[in-house]
Amino acid sequence: MAKIYYEKDCNFSILKDMKITVVGYGSQGHAHALNLKESGADVTVGLYEGSRSWQRAEKDGLKVAVTEEAVKDAHIVMILIPDENQANTYKKSIAPYLKSGAYLGFGHGFNIHFSQIVPGDDINVFMAAPKGPGHMVRRTYTEGNGVPTLIAVYSDPSGNTKEIALAWAAGIGGARSGILETTFREETETDLFGEQAVLCGGVTALMQAGFETLVEAGYDPMNAYFECIHEMKLIVDLIYEGGFKTMRDSISNTAEYGDYITGPKIITEETKKTMKEILKDIQDGKFAKEFILENKAGGPVMNAKRRNTADHMLEDVGKELRNMMKWIGKK
Repeated sequence: MAKIYYEKDCNFSILKDMKITVVGYGSQGHAHALNLKESGADVTVGLYEGSRSWQRAEKDGLKVAVTEEAVKDAHIVMILIPDENQANTYKKSIAPYLKSGAYLGFGHGFNIHFSQIVPGDDINVFMAAPKGPGHMVRRTYTEGNGVPTLIAVYSDPSGNTKEIALAWAAGIGGARSGILETTFREETETDLFGEQAVLCGGVTALMQAGFETLVEAGYDPMNAYFECIHEMKLIVDLIYEGGFKTMRDSISNTAEYGDYITGPKIITEETKKTMKEILKDIQDGKFAKEFILENKAGGPVMNAKRRNTADHMLEDVGKELRNMMKWIGKK
């Protein structure tokens, strides 16, 4: 088991005399920048000229500059733009301006692990990856809490990159819940696998298949949506709060019995075999290659999938159902 670090293990003051640049002001970018600023760091947001986020960042009280200018004098540069944009931005707007001995940070290991970004030998490279979306990183920080955060060090010519990573994780609130040390490889491969096989790909495909099975059998689509999609949050919240045991203690005996005898019929040995194949495609770089080529081609597969899934009946049913519960939209 990995060692867990807390606030007492981190020296945030190491960042206070450093100039920090956060490249990007999206989900993670805004959370890191604001949390660090409120922790006492000198933060500048780096954006491209004409970025829609520019006014928002300034309104939030942050210094903003074009990425090239923001990088020039920075001691630490954290790249928090989409994976598919990082390599090009690094090549054009970061690498030529990054000073020797600087610290280069990432919120996900994809571009370093798959060699889309190859920093010079004089650059310290680390990761600080909160295990939650940016809005949660920001909200929990303002509430006095934080999201558990992974850190990793890829290169350490200065000899103190781990201390920088711990300080960064503490500055965004991660040390309040716990910081775990990992590697770029482990974070990247487990993150991609979890997203594809379980959290996004697996769960949404399972919910859609359940919805379609009930509708095709003649059941009302609204009931099908409630049972196979809407109520997923109720179950996941119970697991989030106390694991499988808490969830099973909270549901009916009928549901628990069905859980035990039916789950293995859905997730079979053949399913696990497929999962292992998915993991292998991630490990050997096949998925990364496909994703990189997809984006170079302008995203034809992604755009087609977006159009097709947006037209599915379950989207219309879900919208109608949520209109019945106004508090969802307000939240």
